Amino acid sequence: MENIRFGKPNATDVEVMEAAKLAMAHDFIQLFPDGYQTVVGERGVTVSGGQRQRIAIARALLKNPSILILDEATSALDAESEKQVQSAINNVAKELVLFLKTGRTTLIIAHRLSTIRNADIIGVMLYGKLVEMGTHAELIAKKNGVYAELMRIQQSGIDIL
Repeated sequence: MENIRFGKPNATDVEVMEAAKLAMAHDFIQLFPDGYQTVVGERGVTVSGGQRQRIAIARALLKNPSILILDEATSALDAESEKQVQSAINNVAKELVLFLKTGRTTLIIAHRLSTIRNADIIGVMLYGKLVEMGTHAELIAKKNGVYAELMRIQQSGIDIL
């Protein structure tokens, strides 16, 4: 509870749990020996990389910043953890209407294009320059575009990094 509440020290237990649900962390937290009161880290329960990311997302949601930056939020995760964190990121977009009812800009920096597929606007950078911008559908439609080529490469399973 306190780990997530760090984002907003005066948050209620209900607010902490709602943020954890949006971040796809609630279910695994409930399985801890003492639920939300379980100590995690060096002197407590060990959590996976995916769980750690989802707790961090919950903390950020609870804080409710006007700009949320997620920098390579799934880069070091296995496929299952990536799927869970991706669901949490998708929930971040949905919660604008459902939970906090406030506007937020979420900037997602990612090499894995699956992470940004549902973004309202995707900006493609190449050698430090913005070379394309649009929705996933618009960028995929550009058959010779950088985004479309990166998507083809990633779907083929070739690691370009």
